[in-house]
Amino acid sequence: MNPPGRSRTPYPPAEPTPWAAGVTVAGLIAMLTAVGVYAFGASLAQVHPLLSLAVNLVAVGGVTPTAWRWHDRPVARWILAGAGAGVLLGWIGLLFMA
Repeated sequence: MNPPGRSRTPYPPAEPTPWAAGVTVAGLIAMLTAVGVYAFGASLAQVHPLLSLAVNLVAVGGVTPTAWRWHDRPVARWILAGAGAGVLLGWIGLLFMA
């Protein structure tokens, strides 16, 4: 039985989600990631288009397990959301370039 006024969980009550700061961080990370993915993919596509595709898929496949482990951490979730959106925007840019 819990004493009066104590919750059942050992964790402190959750703080409100910092939406303004989080969306700002996610947006900046998305822009930086999109530019990086697009520039790197466009450079590799000049060498060989399949090289660009292969390197992008290997990079995303390698980062995915780490990103999945970090997705529940408060600050890292905003960074990962921005990075994921940036990768998708970079890939869309590369598809329109092709």
